[in-house]
Amino acid sequence: MKLAVVSDIHGNLPALEAVLEDIAQARVDLTVNLGDIVSGPLWPAETAARLMPLGWPTIRGNHERQVLAPDLARMGASDAFAARRLDAATRAWLAALPATLPLDDEVWCCHGTPGSDLDYLLETVVPGYAGASAPGIRAATAEEVLQRLGAAPCRLVLCGHSHVPRAVGLADGRLVVNPGSVGLQAYDDGRPHPHIVENGTPHARYALLGRRAAGWQVELRAVPYDHEAAARRAEDGGRGDWADALRSGRVGRWETTA
Repeated sequence: MKLAVVSDIHGNLPALEAVLEDIAQARVDLTVNLGDIVSGPLWPAETAARLMPLGWPTIRGNHERQVLAPDLARMGASDAFAARRLDAATRAWLAALPATLPLDDEVWCCHGTPGSDLDYLLETVVPGYAGASAPGIRAATAEEVLQRLGAAPCRLVLCGHSHVPRAVGLADGRLVVNPGSVGLQAYDDGRPHPHIVENGTPHARYALLGRRAAGWQVELRAVPYDHEAAARRAEDGGRGDWADALRSGRVGRWETTA
């Protein structure tokens, strides 16, 4: 069995199209989407329209909840931008998405952790942000991952949310894979402490996984696309923070000051 795993598209249609082309060449058996699909200052409605007919197994992320909240005035800028552009059919599709999903007896999907779509599974946020030398986030220890994972029964757990491509094997034989983000390669966040995530290039990220007799083979893919078009779209919408991140895969202007 060969799987493609995508996550955190964030309305970046050119990045999605490049990933779709790469997936088509890989001849996978199934593609799964781990959520955070439309939120962002780019192409939310167009991204949903591209994905819905594909019928992929899809779960919701934290931004699906946030985009569907009733009070636009209390939303962040990215969620509010998307929410204003979604029609009733798209809202119904997003509302029906499950929080977690078993693909079969061996593969299980969540957005953040099994218990929260806002917490990272494979990263740990720490206090003391001090720029690139101390970004306020580190790789989680094996003990932290085991604690957050709990009794998730499958041997392969797929997660997203942090936008960091990573595969971690655990002592109990389980494998956890984050495919990274299709649509946004850097961001700043203040929860629970200020921190930044930077992947270092603008490439769209996703993962290819193949089931072998000895276990799962994992290939973390970085796909080039017209990131400048996406950056211009963000800049035109007044989102310099996104424009910087889309161009470089690094944080320039922060969301709080963009």
